[in-house]
Amino acid sequence: MNNTTTDHFFESTVLGHPSALFVLFFTEMWERFSYYGMRALLVMFFTAALIDGGWGWPREYAYAIFGTYTSLVYISTLLGGYMADKVIGYRYAVLIGALLMTLGHGSMAIETPFFIYLGLTLLVFGSGFFKPNMTSIISEMYKGKDEKKDGAYTIFYMGVNAGAFLGILLCGYIGEQVGWRWGFGLAGIFMLFGLLQFWFAQEIFGNIGIKPVITDVKVSNISTDEPKLNPFTNLQLVLIAISGTLGLSWIINDPISKISEGSYNLFNFSVFGMEGSNFAIISALALFVSLLVIRIPRYDKITRDRMLAVIFFAFITIFFWALFEQAPGSLTIFARDYTQRILEGNSAFIFKVVNALMTVIPLGIITWVLWLLFKRTFSMISKSNIFLATSFVIIWGIAIWMLSVEFQKDVTEVPASWFGVLNSLFIIVFAPLFSKWWESKYNPNANMKYAIGMILLGLGMACVAIGASDIPAGAKTASVSMIWLVLVYFFHTMGELCISPVALSYVSKLVPGRMIAMMFGIWYLAVAIGMKLAGVFGEASESIANNEGLSYFFWLLTAIAFSLGILSALLYPVIKKLMHGIK
Repeated sequence: MNNTTTDHFFESTVLGHPSALFVLFFTEMWERFSYYGMRALLVMFFTAALIDGGWGWPREYAYAIFGTYTSLVYISTLLGGYMADKVIGYRYAVLIGALLMTLGHGSMAIETPFFIYLGLTLLVFGSGFFKPNMTSIISEMYKGKDEKKDGAYTIFYMGVNAGAFLGILLCGYIGEQVGWRWGFGLAGIFMLFGLLQFWFAQEIFGNIGIKPVITDVKVSNISTDEPKLNPFTNLQLVLIAISGTLGLSWIINDPISKISEGSYNLFNFSVFGMEGSNFAIISALALFVSLLVIRIPRYDKITRDRMLAVIFFAFITIFFWALFEQAPGSLTIFARDYTQRILEGNSAFIFKVVNALMTVIPLGIITWVLWLLFKRTFSMISKSNIFLATSFVIIWGIAIWMLSVEFQKDVTEVPASWFGVLNSLFIIVFAPLFSKWWESKYNPNANMKYAIGMILLGLGMACVAIGASDIPAGAKTASVSMIWLVLVYFFHTMGELCISPVALSYVSKLVPGRMIAMMFGIWYLAVAIGMKLAGVFGEASESIANNEGLSYFFWLLTAIAFSLGILSALLYPVIKKLMHGIK
């Protein structure tokens, strides 16, 4: 086999792309199934009453641990990416990640405190090894085939959303209707199938990702387009270490101190009248900003300006995810406790039909893709295909069982987790339209994409704020129409399509090749901060709802989104100048 070209991957194709891409598609689909399926249940499980099998936690505790969990998932990608690049290679990183996540979901199905916390820890490290390295394999597979990359990532992105859609739909239903442990366990079963399918398909990837490729880049070989070297000084490394330690300690300590009601608290002290936890996180942010202030001026003007543009987009991204990730937190609680989800008569029948079509049509399309893969690869990777086929037999069985149970009911209760599937459904439907928009002459600039995305995010929050306007302060239940949540997920998905898919593209365009890894790390750090901030906002929702009303909380989020959207639009001339011709 010629290892200097990737032409051999295109000798066996499905829908014009290498069969190996679809092995990755299904592996990623089951990983996203497990991640989003578990995530849809987590806050509800923690806050459900003891009589309903939950832990009966105050919502603030659940939001705190959820924010920490999702934040650590992104921080762990730095470790997983480093280990893959320097030590074990992409493929072993994916296998280790899949194994850790399988064990993590299995642990959570036991439902005792020890195993829930163990499960979340395993899922954090598992995601860190898995998440960054699947796309790295695709990148290697399409070397020299740049014209095919956009289509490949589009197909892969559909796998991500198909997995999220099915995971929330089925794990959410089983978790709420049958039992939490069954929902967590189902997520683990399909993560196991993803692991086995990938493991027994190793032959199809050739030598890609088996071991890291160490290249010795000499200064004399660096392109003249690259900025001058700006190595980290000892002082800067110390600042990184202190800032990282303080920040990570705060993220982990936050839920522990709250859940233990102060019994375990790393920051049980005060500095100049300031609580230890507040002092720690403010110090971490101050040191990080100081590091940027020290380093950035030392680059040449163009590199410095472009890095400032990246930092601006990263700042907006923090708040985008802080608001967007209310979906599995405060918005799911809103769906459970404040939304009228009981349907009767024609309304119930229409929902059953819509839900059946939403389930069967995507499953049918994915099964057709599976059949195409079988025809091309069964003789080569038969065991992988057998495990994949078995997983689909089970998924079809669960889906048909769910639909048959619901059609037998006279009264339908829409699961609170069901609304989360709308995000993936809207992405699958509207992503091709947005792709055409970006390729047309009406393609907005980077600032306007961020501005449009944040305004759409704000419109979604305004919808739920309007829906909650009649809920009195301190109310624990209400019966708001479901249409407001449908509108929330519609506008939020439109906003996501403006920001999420294009964000990393701008980083790769603005940053010199030698610095991409570092800037991607900073970018994922920004996402991690946003995830934790989502939990902080969720915690704040409780006190605000009690004092001012739940609608007031969502209006605050609306104001944040609108303000940042307007800021992004107004700063277009400044950012355009900083980007130096990059579009």
